[in-house]
Amino acid sequence: MKHIFLISLICFLSFKPLHAEGLDVISVGNFSSQTQQGYQINLPEEWLPLLFKKIKSHTQYTMVDDNGIAVIKAVSRASSSGLRRLVRVDPGKYQIIKWRWKIENIITKSDVAKKSGDDYPARIYITFEYDGSKPGFIEKAKFNAAKAIYGQYPPVAAINYIWDNKADKGLFIPNTYTDRVMMVVVESGTSKLNQWVSHTRNIYDDFKKAFGQEPPLISGVAIMTDTDNTGESATAFYGDIVFSKPDQE
Repeated sequence: MKHIFLISLICFLSFKPLHAEGLDVISVGNFSSQTQQGYQINLPEEWLPLLFKKIKSHTQYTMVDDNGIAVIKAVSRASSSGLRRLVRVDPGKYQIIKWRWKIENIITKSDVAKKSGDDYPARIYITFEYDGSKPGFIEKAKFNAAKAIYGQYPPVAAINYIWDNKADKGLFIPNTYTDRVMMVVVESGTSKLNQWVSHTRNIYDDFKKAFGQEPPLISGVAIMTDTDNTGESATAFYGDIVFSKPDQE
């Protein structure tokens, strides 16, 4: 159920979203810029914990030094939580997302096709803003009800980039809890354990492939390392996360 809670909660934040106009590159997670003094507080600026009501054991996130560069370290022991940041970005203009991550182990019982296996050592969520001109009447009623409760519309969908244990890289598969979240396997297996791996994805193309329509505005970004379903443990590291225009490639 954590996916449903995540796409419902990630936009209900108390701080002002990051807006970007006229920039070629948007640094959403500028973790490497944190100073030694700054990251002793454990969380990077503008990122907040993402907790789930029914999950009592939380993944621990801290800022650490990795060969002179500040990164986020995540340690999960039969636990689940994330870090999230509210943004407002046009994926038609800023189509590209880049990030790097490193994991120490895969989760052996992970299975992208089963609810009991919905755990990954590293994930990056991209959530998309509700657009009232697109869903049908029933969907509009649901989203209007959510707005009446929370004061804002929840995201309409999310893409979840994951590091799996065995699924084929490039696989697109709906999440086992909700088809509003599309799982995209960008890394798999053990061949790159304990190595920094960089990824570049075209969010615009991925959304169209996942949901068959033009993407609305991006509303949030989250990172998560979780092992609550399998009861295993995982350690991961997250580097900087940036959006850019296609012509900056």
